[in-house]
Amino acid sequence: MAVTSKGVINEVAIKSPLELVWLAWTISDRVSQWFAPEAVVEVEVGGAYELYFIPGNREGMNTMGCKIVSLVPQKELAFTWKGPDQFQAIMNKEDELTTVFVRFESMDEETTKVTVEHIGFQDESDWKEATEWHQRAWSGVLSSLKAALEKGEGNLCCQPAND
Repeated sequence: MAVTSKGVINEVAIKSPLELVWLAWTISDRVSQWFAPEAVVEVEVGGAYELYFIPGNREGMNTMGCKIVSLVPQKELAFTWKGPDQFQAIMNKEDELTTVFVRFESMDEETTKVTVEHIGFQDESDWKEATEWHQRAWSGVLSSLKAALEKGEGNLCCQPAND
């Protein structure tokens, strides 16, 4: 795990074949098992990579309008990103979105390394909290992915707190 002035990097080794890890990121129904309860993934450059953290809510806590910007099957997936509502003012402007790169590396037949590099954060002080929040969030996302693939027990990210 690392925090840089322009982004965050997280990685995890998962006891699951590369093909299955790739599909977990690229099939909407699978993404919704470990990342966000509702997902729209169109696996092509320019296709949607939209996550809805509150099912049915199109107003907030989602990445509506985000697109896949790079795609190398079973090697790399990159998509634009919108932060959660509390960072909307600084990071959800259509022409200034951050970018998430997910890289896949087969370590052996049964283990895959996944690296998430989220870039485009600004150096300004109002971005500090957003950067730190995303570092924690991506760590949790990768833990959920690992649990989902290894034990069938993914935990959805960024759920609203139950009061």
